[in-house]
Amino acid sequence: MKKSVSPVSCFRLPEMVERSNTRYHRMFITRISMIFLLISILSVLSWFLILSSTNPNRVLDHISVSGPTDSPLIIIKNSEKSPQQNDAELPNPKNSGAAKTEEVKETLQCNQKVSPPSPRPLKVYMYDMSPEFHFGLLGWKPERKGVVWPDVRVNVPHHPGGLNLQHSVEYWLTLDLLFSELPEDSRTSRAAIRVKNYTEADVVFVPFFSSLSYNRFSKVTQKQKQSRDRELQDKLVKLVTAQKEWKISGGKDHVIMAHHPNSMSTARHKLYPAMFVVADFGRYSPRVANVDKDIVAPYKHLVPSYANDTSGFDSRPVLLYFQGAIYRKAGGFVRQELYYLLKEEKDVHFSFGSVQNHGISKAGVGMRSSKFCLNIAGDTPSSNRLFDAIASHCIPVIISDDIELPYEDVLNYNEFCIFVRASDALKKGFLLGLVRSIGREEWNKMWGRLKEVERYFDLRFPAKDDDGDYGVQMIWKAVARKAPLVKMKVHRFQRFTRPFLI
Repeated sequence: MKKSVSPVSCFRLPEMVERSNTRYHRMFITRISMIFLLISILSVLSWFLILSSTNPNRVLDHISVSGPTDSPLIIIKNSEKSPQQNDAELPNPKNSGAAKTEEVKETLQCNQKVSPPSPRPLKVYMYDMSPEFHFGLLGWKPERKGVVWPDVRVNVPHHPGGLNLQHSVEYWLTLDLLFSELPEDSRTSRAAIRVKNYTEADVVFVPFFSSLSYNRFSKVTQKQKQSRDRELQDKLVKLVTAQKEWKISGGKDHVIMAHHPNSMSTARHKLYPAMFVVADFGRYSPRVANVDKDIVAPYKHLVPSYANDTSGFDSRPVLLYFQGAIYRKAGGFVRQELYYLLKEEKDVHFSFGSVQNHGISKAGVGMRSSKFCLNIAGDTPSSNRLFDAIASHCIPVIISDDIELPYEDVLNYNEFCIFVRASDALKKGFLLGLVRSIGREEWNKMWGRLKEVERYFDLRFPAKDDDGDYGVQMIWKAVARKAPLVKMKVHRFQRFTRPFLI
């Protein structure tokens, strides 16, 4: 019996066939489109590669030209130059090999003669303040009325030396600025120069010998209500804050010296927007002075520099050296504890010492005979002993958790110093175990580096052309590295003022 076919099914069959054909055509068109798109992308990439390969500004890595000695000479092509300039530097292939070699040699010799320009010196505007604030504290008196500064070509006021010398950075910086104005200053590279126009200056220098003022005039006599040092500080605040330059910048571009930790004891709280030149921050609140704003400058070492040092690991019999005040206030308790730990050790010199009875010269001899020299926090985190050790080429062992060091943003002290936390140093056997673990090879490496960097801490006058890395210049460079931040602070201060109308 035959199955009957539904009329509805017969009616839908052509429709289904038509739908199937439509789906097939759509798939076919989609595939064609994808193939066409792929061909287009490949064509674009091909043109891109062709154009990039013909780019005249492409860097030519090197060209080797063999000379008489068959040693290749290399020419580096600058990608920033024009195509004509680049082509002009290439050897002419029509020339002979010898001619090509001579041309390349001449080009290299010319390039070697061109040295990069020296960095622009820091431009410093210095107030012409009364001698009572600076060289008058040394007993210098001007020859005639109206003269503020000594002629440093013929008359450099003598510094008293002694313990006053260790905080004498103010003296050396001021002399250097005065010398920079003279034709006798023949240096081709200067870290700082004095300018007479404030609008040209990067910073303003305040020539107050604050450390000398404290050392010599901080005591109150029977005839005084307050010390001369306090009187000078009060006068300084009134004088400086009344200046147009201070009002324009809010004092943020001013450089004020406060190297002795007790100097500027009252004025610092009124002049704190300025950049202080300090020894450390042991007696400052973070609001008044801090490492981000201010400059840490070295002490002037008191022992003489160890010239022509031919000593070595075996010719320095003392392992660890310390001579100085043992019982100190504040963080100086570490000295006392270490004294009890180390005083019986045979290869350790740990004793009380002072400047009396040729104490400085004795300390110099002792440091030159020692492999390592202890620099322990006393009343303040730092002391001149560190810089005496550097001058003696005795590897410093620094035990001072809060110490800040000069130029540490560019100088790695770990290459020539040993740092020990106070808590570790007080553990029995820790300190001696550490220094005894440093053998000849490591010590020699640190000792060699120490002799290389000692000039960074040597304050001297007058500066010579080869003094680019000596202490005074290094301090000016440290100030220069702060200058961009100072400029930003001044601009921010001026947002709601009209400084040029002051």
